[in-house]
Amino acid sequence: MARTRVGFIGLGLMGAPMASNIAKAGWNVTAWNRSSAAFEGLTVKRAASVAELRDEDAIFFMLPDLPYIEEASADLLESWRNEPPKQGTAVVIMSSVSPTAVSLFGEAVHKASGGNAVVVDAPVSGGTEGARSGSLAIMVGATQSRFDALKPLLETMGTTVRRMGPLGSGSLAKACNQLIVGTTTAALAEAAELAERSGLDVEALYEVLSGGLAGSRVLDNVGPRLSAKDYAPTGPAKFMHKDLAFVLTSAEAVGSAVPMASAAIDLYAELKRQGLGDQDLAVVRQTIANLSQPPAATKNSH
Repeated sequence: MARTRVGFIGLGLMGAPMASNIAKAGWNVTAWNRSSAAFEGLTVKRAASVAELRDEDAIFFMLPDLPYIEEASADLLESWRNEPPKQGTAVVIMSSVSPTAVSLFGEAVHKASGGNAVVVDAPVSGGTEGARSGSLAIMVGATQSRFDALKPLLETMGTTVRRMGPLGSGSLAKACNQLIVGTTTAALAEAAELAERSGLDVEALYEVLSGGLAGSRVLDNVGPRLSAKDYAPTGPAKFMHKDLAFVLTSAEAVGSAVPMASAAIDLYAELKRQGLGDQDLAVVRQTIANLSQPPAATKNSH
């Protein structure tokens, strides 16, 4: 894809640095965001509406879930019904969404655009640090030709960019990613609570675990926040519950057992019930602490 015009919708904790990295790489980026404060410090143009982005070569969405994307894109699709966009326009969904629902959204976009616009799902992993450094992992659902055209653009945001299959495959890969991240974070939180209540130093525990088979990128990234009980949001924990629901739905469709996901979704539902959903994923440790009981009373030996 030639370095021309790009639209970007959603300048949150992830979206703002992602849009900035595209612009730094030489693309002309015009963005839309509900609040104006998100544009401070960004070298991108501001669109008055999403529909104003109708003639961009690629339009990226980085919003919390597909219903938000459908709402934000309503005027855009109506504009295309009246006057179809240029052939080959790419609508790139970088949010974590349902694999089934994104395929249905692809059909709606195809119909509204007269077949001229194509939806690609390209969810990301790597958190806010990966978004800032341009080192995200990007999982893409698209035809091979569409992927090849978009890859140089996606590589401005990520260092691991892979085509997983047709539309919906990227979202399924992200669901698998979240299954691993969500359950691993919960296990680390559970270990931290057990260790601390037993008199161990959690930071020392994580250090020795990182040198053995239990070491992982999740431990490296989330471990410091878990041990420090630092729950300042790098991304709201409530979204993990949403993502695990996609795992369960996808598993049901193919008859795959997912006992870990089933247990984890109950835990993250409890996290939301405790009112902790807007804090960092590491707050699952507090959820577990709130479920824990006081130490058993020492029996009288006399």
